[in-house]
Amino acid sequence: MLKQPELYERFRALHEQNGGFIMPNPWDGTSALLLKQAGFQALGTSSAALASALGRLDGRHAMTREEHLANAKLIGGLTGLPVNGDFEDGYGASPKDVAVTVEAAIAAGLAGIGIEDTSGNPSNPIREFDDAVERVRQAAKAAKGRILLTGRTDNFIQGRPDLDDTIKRLVAFAEVGADVLYAPYPPDMAAVKAIVKAVAPKPVNIVVGTMSGAVPWAELQKAGVKRVSMGVTLYTRVMADLRKAAQQLADGDLASASEGIGFGEIKKMISEATKANTA
Repeated sequence: MLKQPELYERFRALHEQNGGFIMPNPWDGTSALLLKQAGFQALGTSSAALASALGRLDGRHAMTREEHLANAKLIGGLTGLPVNGDFEDGYGASPKDVAVTVEAAIAAGLAGIGIEDTSGNPSNPIREFDDAVERVRQAAKAAKGRILLTGRTDNFIQGRPDLDDTIKRLVAFAEVGADVLYAPYPPDMAAVKAIVKAVAPKPVNIVVGTMSGAVPWAELQKAGVKRVSMGVTLYTRVMADLRKAAQQLADGDLASASEGIGFGEIKKMISEATKANTA
């Protein structure tokens, strides 16, 4: 099994290759193994999917650093792939706390970590500019050359459709040391192109697409996007299938409700992965 420095180098190289790559987001061991089986070269955690699976709300400081680290270690330990941790605002009140989180992510074997400018306060969900930048600065000092740091602003998904402020924040994050820049769900492809241009040559992550809907990977590549993540999307897709099965079960259709992967296949997959990554 690769050590953390090797996982970091492999993850960094994916951002430098021509055409970029897709980084899907599992939420447990089996979902991670199924994504590895499909051929993906790196995985990202999803704070939203993990929080939902635990019956909690995302972005409200409802999960601890330790819970998220344990989830990320599970995903990395089973798959042996580089894992990027979606670590919300860095799990701490101060910028120094964010640096502690980065150190903990490195110790846990993660190849990348994302720090966003959210506050956990529903009435004022985005941190002030200077505070947000300082948190990324401290994260970058801890991360430099050891783990890939994504600087993220959640303006668009927190009801602040201000492209100029979004670009201002991303540029500032890049200037203080973020390796990758990310603003979930920009309004359209014109905004995507503006973000890519503003932070070039640093790579940009886009989650699925824009506020207008999913965008084909080829179109995002053409716009210069280097990494596409799925966020909570795969989790909600599985939940939609579960809701359908639940209704079939409620209607008495046991056969339809029971369709799925054979549990023997899942056990075999987990057994093989456990042996491979503990050898």
